[in-house]
Amino acid sequence: MQAKYEIVEDGVKEKILAGTYAIGDKLPTETELMNEYNVSRYTVRRAIGDLENEDFVYRIQGGGMYVNDWQTAQANKNNSNRMIGVIATHIANYIFPSIISGADQIISDNGFSILLANTHNDPKLERRSLTTMLQSNVAGLIIEPTQSTIPTSNRDLYDKIAELGLPVVFINATYDLPELSAPSVTTNDEGAMAKLTNYLIDQGHERILGVFQVDDVQGVNRMNGFIKAYQEHAAIALKSNIIMYQSMDPIKQILAKIEHAVKSNSRPTAIVCYNDQLAIRVIDMVKSLNLSIPDDISITGFDDYNVVRYIDPAITTMSHEKERMGHDAAQLLINLISKKPAKSIVYDPEMIVRNSVKKIN
Repeated sequence: MQAKYEIVEDGVKEKILAGTYAIGDKLPTETELMNEYNVSRYTVRRAIGDLENEDFVYRIQGGGMYVNDWQTAQANKNNSNRMIGVIATHIANYIFPSIISGADQIISDNGFSILLANTHNDPKLERRSLTTMLQSNVAGLIIEPTQSTIPTSNRDLYDKIAELGLPVVFINATYDLPELSAPSVTTNDEGAMAKLTNYLIDQGHERILGVFQVDDVQGVNRMNGFIKAYQEHAAIALKSNIIMYQSMDPIKQILAKIEHAVKSNSRPTAIVCYNDQLAIRVIDMVKSLNLSIPDDISITGFDDYNVVRYIDPAITTMSHEKERMGHDAAQLLINLISKKPAKSIVYDPEMIVRNSVKKIN
């Protein structure tokens, strides 16, 4: 059970980290905090004293309490930190453990430790992750942007990162932040999806349904590659169809839209999925309709997730340099920390043909 002063301390700190109380803002008075938390003046003073010691708050005699520039204060405390932060949209499933494993090899070989944070593709959780990393005074950051097609609501923190000169490397996508000059490690998603779609067209498929997550740059680029392929085949372009969704949309809702398209009079002969994770769910849904894959509908994925070769049927997909991406991103960051050149890297995925696509006349 938390002590009363800890409840006050955590409550005020949470509002500072969330940006409710911005740097330089005047905090509520002791009396106001006493009333808000139903505690004594002593309890409030102990909580504020702890926050002062942690550089979150400063007092002006007779003038009140204010939010300190805590990021700069904490960053200046120690310039010899051997911790590197990794912020990803997911860390425990899909392709991300392989990315993190690749990064950890380089990070540990260079005498650093790794500090992980998971945003679940939620800007609020990204804000918490960034503030935790700044509090921890990391030596550098590897960041997978959250909802990367949407202007970030955490720009103030990225401005602070740029101001501090903290080395950053982006993976999978980037933010449009001119003030933060950071290299990236990404995939040629547009070119890869164009290649995959052209393969399906070459196999005789004309009515192809593309399903793409559009709040991430990867998804938009893959969708653009799908469209680009059809633009090269103008005679059948109008037979294509696209379903767009966002990361927070319930999977049942996404699958219901796909099922509606499958049950229509102009049923697609192939479905191109944003990634392998979605492709697995689509295969289950199509099978539940008593349809055969690939005899009735061909299905493709993206990322070459390690289980898709064991699915029945094994899924045709595009490769993703998972472990290599983590390895290369970490090496770029080590170069930045060491004041060495660090140039962005773009991978060209390979197509992996398995058993989920049928050639039709």
